[in-house]
Amino acid sequence: MFNFGDISFQHPWVLLLLILIPIFVTLYILRNRSLLPVLRMSLNNRTEKLSLSGRGKFYWTLFALRMMALAFIILAIARPQSKSSKRNVFTEGIDIIISLDISGSMLSEDFKPNRLEASKEVAKSFIENRPQDRIGLVIFSGESFTQCPLTSDHKVLSGLIDEVYSGMIEDGTAIGDGLGTAINRLRYSKSKSKVVILLTDGVNNMGFMDPMSAAEIAKDMGIRVYTIGVGKMGKAPYPFKTPMGIQYQQVDVEIDEELLKEISEYTGAKYFRATDKNKLEEIYKEIDAMEKTIINVMIYDRRSEEYFPLLMIALICLLAEFILRKTIFKTVL
Repeated sequence: MFNFGDISFQHPWVLLLLILIPIFVTLYILRNRSLLPVLRMSLNNRTEKLSLSGRGKFYWTLFALRMMALAFIILAIARPQSKSSKRNVFTEGIDIIISLDISGSMLSEDFKPNRLEASKEVAKSFIENRPQDRIGLVIFSGESFTQCPLTSDHKVLSGLIDEVYSGMIEDGTAIGDGLGTAINRLRYSKSKSKVVILLTDGVNNMGFMDPMSAAEIAKDMGIRVYTIGVGKMGKAPYPFKTPMGIQYQQVDVEIDEELLKEISEYTGAKYFRATDKNKLEEIYKEIDAMEKTIINVMIYDRRSEEYFPLLMIALICLLAEFILRKTIFKTVL
């Protein structure tokens, strides 16, 4: 099969017959020259003005119409076909819960403008890049609750992220409760792939659930838990309210990295350390690359026969030649 753009020919060898047309044209020109009568006469003003009539000048039109008809007939015999494709896309999304620490220490300004706002902004970018997935949000500090259940309406989710602020709930760092609430939101998920992204900047010091007990439940449910420790190494500037206004003090950055690593490794995921906003963006991109949505694409090709219009054009050319030959170019023998 010969392809020409979106048109293909079922019998491309037939197109070789098109070479007959320039041969016929050449023979036609040679034949007309040999048959052209010659009349010798003396020239004067009147004979110089003699020339072929209008009909004589355009008599070749009959031959041209016949050649056009032949060309279109050859193209039709070659069976031109147009191809159209139909794509059916099936997606298998991933259910993701972002568990976000909103404790007071998340107001530290080693990230700009602070850890919490930077985390919210990067999380929103991550969500925008995963349109096929259902994503939810859990927030925690001294306790935890669901800010947004699993949803495919990412605009609503982004709006609810904007409403998050430190101090919404009791202060502290209940990592176990934050993870437990996220797992509970994935309990009835039928997705083949379930993920928790837990982000914190502290050490577990409150809550009812032990973090590793929550990790065991996650593993049993086939949930991978990516953990992210947020905060620069050493000390970070923290704003304190005083009668003189906001005063900054350098406070120690304490993250239980061993616990976070253990949770991630136990559930078949990975631990990351973000020391600035750029690093946090890179971490989310790495998680995005590791947790790809499954997309199956089925393509259906449909071919349509296109020879009929060519036959119609050929018929019109032959009909036009017949009419012209019997009317305007009619000859008397």
